[in-house]
Amino acid sequence: MLGIGIVGLPNVGKSTLFNAITKAGALSANYPFATIDKNIGMVSLRDARLDALAKLYSKGDRVPQIVETHVEFVDIAGLVKGASSGEGLGNQFLAHVREVSAIAHVVRCFENPDIIHVAGRINPLEDIEIINTELALADLQTIEKRIDRLRKTAKGNKEDAELLEKVEAILKPLADGIPARLTGIEIPKELGLITSKPLLYVMNVDEATLAEDNDHVRTVREYAAKEGADVVKISAQIEGEIAELEPEEAAMFLETLGLTESGLERLVKVGFHSLGLQTFLTAGEKETRAWTIKKGTKAPQAAGEIHTDIERGFIRAEVIEWEKLIEAGNLVNAKAKGWVRSEGKEYEMRDGDVVNFLFNV
Repeated sequence: MLGIGIVGLPNVGKSTLFNAITKAGALSANYPFATIDKNIGMVSLRDARLDALAKLYSKGDRVPQIVETHVEFVDIAGLVKGASSGEGLGNQFLAHVREVSAIAHVVRCFENPDIIHVAGRINPLEDIEIINTELALADLQTIEKRIDRLRKTAKGNKEDAELLEKVEAILKPLADGIPARLTGIEIPKELGLITSKPLLYVMNVDEATLAEDNDHVRTVREYAAKEGADVVKISAQIEGEIAELEPEEAAMFLETLGLTESGLERLVKVGFHSLGLQTFLTAGEKETRAWTIKKGTKAPQAAGEIHTDIERGFIRAEVIEWEKLIEAGNLVNAKAKGWVRSEGKEYEMRDGDVVNFLFNV
């Protein structure tokens, strides 16, 4: 499951965004720490490819069930300066951030005197620096504690000695406020560093800025580009309005805004990219389904996402690009055209592959 933690300073729109994209009803209020405990919402990822495949495999009134992949969003309490030393809800915030796979940092890029900013001004770069610094300081504490233990055991343990060398290399960059993911150093997963997680910036804007970037948005884009981080521009308020509409009404509303997809769809796509994820598809008369895997996953391991027995008894995979299958009209025609490939254990799955796994247990 893809777990994305929604973080940011208080009152930047985290809970409003969370409510909109999950319809989970998380508390959203105009004061700091409206979110105390983390809120978790599961979101289906709409995939037009599944609709097309379901139509292809339909027979009369019998339409295959569509099973979409899901994304877990976690709304985490707002962070303040000093969180790494316990200010605000610091310890609770940091513990929740450690549990997610990626971080969506919501940055306020709109002006509204009626919505209080915790620092009394709108400055996206300062907001970003506060969050990044606090996360780096939290990781620094983790590293310093680990170094103390490793120095006691490294002399008699080769693995600990090697780990100590890596940990000491991370120490100075973190002390300088540099996130672990930007150090160029291979970060052992066992360290559980927050700043080693993939991060994307969510620029929360007003309706006018959806069509054309304002100065705040341009500033965040430039900052993210230097980091190599992904960005997505969303109006949490607009997303809330879209969430209340029926699909056809939502599509019409998006069209009036000059958009072809909702903020949720864009956020999930960017999240997938940040995590290096992709989906493969299975299709038939009973069900069309999307499965989430890491890029570079080989066929047997992808089969294991469906069932461990299929991975264990993997023989080969029959694979076709979803567009080719739609173009062919059915699987029989696709095979006749030579578009269905037989792939073995070393095949790396591609996004949008439609697969039938052959196995023997």
